[in-house]
This record gives sequence, structure tokens and C-alpha cells, in this order.
Amino acid sequence: MRRLSAYPMYLISEGAFALFFSMIITVNMVYQVEIARLNPLQLVLVGTVLEATVFLCETPTGIVADIYSRRLSIIVGTVMMGLGFMLEGTVPRFETILLAQVIWGLGYTFTSGATQAWITDEIGEDKAGRAFLRASQVGQMGDLAGIGISVLLAGIFLQLPIILGGLLVSVLGIFQMLFMPETGFKPAPRENRNSWQQMGHTFRGGLQMMRRRPALITIFGTIAIYGAFSEGFDRLWTPHLLDNFTLPTLDGLQPVAWFGVIRAAGILLAVVATEVARRRLDTNNHRSVARALFGINALIVAGVMAFGLATSFVPAFLVLLAIIPLRRLTDPIQAAWVNQRLEPSVRATVISMSGQADAFGQIIGGPILGVIATLATIRVEMVAAALMLAPALLLYAWTMREREAEPALVTGD
Repeated sequence: MRRLSAYPMYLISEGAFALFFSMIITVNMVYQVEIARLNPLQLVLVGTVLEATVFLCETPTGIVADIYSRRLSIIVGTVMMGLGFMLEGTVPRFETILLAQVIWGLGYTFTSGATQAWITDEIGEDKAGRAFLRASQVGQMGDLAGIGISVLLAGIFLQLPIILGGLLVSVLGIFQMLFMPETGFKPAPRENRNSWQQMGHTFRGGLQMMRRRPALITIFGTIAIYGAFSEGFDRLWTPHLLDNFTLPTLDGLQPVAWFGVIRAAGILLAVVATEVARRRLDTNNHRSVARALFGINALIVAGVMAFGLATSFVPAFLVLLAIIPLRRLTDPIQAAWVNQRLEPSVRATVISMSGQADAFGQIIGGPILGVIATLATIRVEMVAAALMLAPALLLYAWTMREREAEPALVTGD
């Protein structure tokens, strides 16, 4: 069977996954609050289990992608994520939801790093940064379509978009198995593939890359801080709206429709913001990327604090419309920043290390913010989350002062 070219395959995969994931995530937090009846601390612990799984598995699965096959790693991860989503939507119990996080978190680590490394190998590093931004735009359109589908399906019963979305994610993995090419990757020699020593070499190569490109340490620091903030915000903004505001009637629709409206409006704004960044931001320039992330994160800090302090629905709604596109713009720019001047033999490993930094931050920050929300209020927790992100601004300012030197290339040996 003839396989697709890498770039269209990348865009199709990112768009389809975003559509199916949007079907799930649009109602997922409402499902956990209203059907599974999780309290604020349990909501955060669900995320903590997910991120602990990512933290433990991110680097090992990244090494597998560097030694065996990026394509195989992506396919396995996509199928596993779909299975995890289906399990979560089928049994609305805290323990089952925790198990589902382990399954889909492990699947995510197989795709994290491997996806960025795969497309970079196929089209070249000089084109990869813009590809990340274009894929983000395609994903945002898929996300937008998924919101409408999710709201309609949730009107039948709330779990349906979660279960169906999970099934379609696994089907996407089968589609990738049939049509995804892999021509730019050079696997480890067959005689070394089962060698723990080879995996150790690849891991050490990733560490050498960090020593030769010191800015990676600062980048990973900002990612960890961002992760600590994001877990508390992502898990608790939905119950904050449900518990602390009266949602206006929307043509007789269920409250879940408002979350669809918020996400849809945020995505449309994110498409515009991403296009501006794609045209004006030099994703291969260290200072330019650091400067952009400084501005974006400063606005996020201010926005989350305002969201926590808002006392009526309209101001909270308007602030969310600013926060959501800024959050979405951060991810592809951050991915391009990490990807700058990486040696191909350790690319997936280093990118996976960045995912591990994010997971570490979420593991630390999530429970702290969850306890604050439980012992105080979610309003107080939102202000605390904003303050938790603020130190990242100091690291961005620090790294903007220096021009990053070209690192010497390393290998996994």
C-alpha cells in the first residue's frame, strides 16, 4: 500500500487527533465533576497520576524512538491513548479514571518527542519550526470541529463523546500504521537494538547535548515552572466556573454548551495568534523565541490572576478568551525552542526530557494547588497558580540576555 508524504501525513494526524481529543476534553472535566463526582483534590490527583506516568516513562520511550523507530513509537502510543480514553468514559469511578490516566499517559510518552523528531527527520530542521506552527493551526481547526460534535453527543449522554473519541483515536493509530512513511530515520544497528548499553549511550547522548547547549537547562526550567502552574489551572477552571458563577441560559442548552462556546472562541483567536507568530517569529532564533514566550507568559500570569479574582461571569468569560489562545500559542513555540540545533540521534530523547520537565512540574505543583483549593477556595488557588508561573519570567529575561552559541554535535556513543 502506498504511503503518504510526510508533511501531509503530519498535518492529517495532528488535525485528526485534535478533533478526536477535542470531543473528549470538551466534556471531560464536566464528566469528572458531575458524573464521577470528584472533589477538587481528586481532580488534581487525576492529573498528578497522569503526569507521574509521563515523568517515569517519557525518557525511556523517547530512547526507544531514537533506537527502533519513530513511526512505530507514534503508532503504539496513539492506540494506547485511545484505549485509555475509552476506559475513562466507560466507568465513572475515581479508581478507574486513575487507571485510565496511566494507560493514556504511557501512550502519550510514546508519541511525545517521537512525533516532533519524526517530522524533523523527514522534512529537515530548518522547516520543522514552521511545520509545528502550521500543525498547531490545523489542530486548532480540528479542535473547533470536535467541540461542536462533542456538545451534540453530550446531549445524548455525557460519556458518549469521551468513549467515541477514544475509539477514533485508536483508529487513527491504525491509519498511521497503513499510511505513515519513515524515510529520514536511521535506526540503531540490529545487533544493538536489544542492548541496554545502547539505550544508555543514547540517554548519555541526550545529557551531553544539554551540556553542550546550556540554554536547554534554562528552557527545561521554564517548562517545569509552566507545568506546575498549568496542572492547577487546567484541572480547576471548569469547577471554578460551575461553582462560583451563574452560567447564563444559552437557548435552553445544558451548561456543558458554555464550555464548548468558550473553547471554540478561544480556538478561533488562537488560529489568528498562531498565524501572526508563524509569519513574524523566527523560530530558529533563540532570543526571538525567548522574548515571545516572556510576553505570552506575562499575559497569562495577569489573566489567570484576573480570572481568579473575577466576581461575575462576563469578566471571567472575557479573561478566559485571552488565556486560552495564549496557552495554545505557547506549546508550538516552546516545541520549536527545544528543537533548535539538536543532534538527530538524540532528538527524540531530548524532546522527551522536556516533556519530563513539564511532568515533574505538574507532579509538584498540582497537589499543592489542589490542597489550596480544598482547604481555602478555588479563587485563592487561581491566584496562587498565577504566582507560581511568575518565576518563569525571570528565566526568560535571563536567557534573553545572551546569544546562544552553536553547540557541537553529539551522538549516542
